[in-house]
Amino acid sequence: MSEALINGLAGAAGGIVAQLITYPLQTVNTRQHTERKLKKASDEDLENISEKKLQKHHGTLHLMCQVIRDEGWCRLYGGLMPSLVGTAASQGIYYYFYQIFRSKAEKIALDRRKNGKGDGSVGMLSSLLVAAFSGCLNVLFTNPIWVVVTRMQVQEVYDEAGLMGFWKGVMPTLIMVSNPSIQFMLYETLLKRLRAKRALNKPGLQSISAVEIFLLGALAKLGATVTTYPLLVVKSRLQAKQQTGSDNAHQYTGTLDAIAKVIHHEGLSVLYKGMSTKIVQSVLAAAILFMIKEELVEAIRKMVSRNQKLIK
Repeated sequence: MSEALINGLAGAAGGIVAQLITYPLQTVNTRQHTERKLKKASDEDLENISEKKLQKHHGTLHLMCQVIRDEGWCRLYGGLMPSLVGTAASQGIYYYFYQIFRSKAEKIALDRRKNGKGDGSVGMLSSLLVAAFSGCLNVLFTNPIWVVVTRMQVQEVYDEAGLMGFWKGVMPTLIMVSNPSIQFMLYETLLKRLRAKRALNKPGLQSISAVEIFLLGALAKLGATVTTYPLLVVKSRLQAKQQTGSDNAHQYTGTLDAIAKVIHHEGLSVLYKGMSTKIVQSVLAAAILFMIKEELVEAIRKMVSRNQKLIK
């Protein structure tokens, strides 16, 4: 079994566990993204704006309690199955290609060291490019699944926008590749420094505990989420069902149009709406994923090695 396949399977499994634990927060965060509210309204406009659009925006816990009260506990897990499929596919594809590109980058770095250039380790820029290439492939393969998760009704997506409707929001999603790219760049950099420090203090010892992996994953995801959050809001707006009728403020033709209309009609702060919820959800999910993935990679390696010895 190849290293790429081992990492792909471990990433898929870790993603599923993380998704199961944090899914209610993701449901609430998606609602925060797609909830509309005009920042200004004249007396004449008030007659044409529904009460729902003018309702006060509440915090995470209030919204979660409201969903439970009005729609039941199960609604917090609405769309869970396609989301689990999407997560497994997304993490599996990402880690599979990440390991392939990472191995190539490591080989190039070692070849450069043999030629007297560099120290043989993969630099921050190379880590960023490896993560970006992996992320782009992941987005192109899995975007249709995430459109269905957001809308939860496949036929509705097709009726509204045809086959291309399944790739709605793909541009901000491709730009959002910068999120995992930044995340993995920070993670690999922090991990390398921790291992170097560990080896310096205790020569021959470079093992990292599950708790340390958890914390490194959390720190890396925190930095990436804060940096790229507005694009996540725009992606959710584009993938949600478009409002029809005379209200032009909530009909978007593309990424730039969505950004311009959100800022003009609802205010710049809306692009950061629900960020605290997302930070808790994504940081916790990433930390769990990294921890479980690294543990599974080691376990699978040992199992494969043991089986190979038995075959011999």
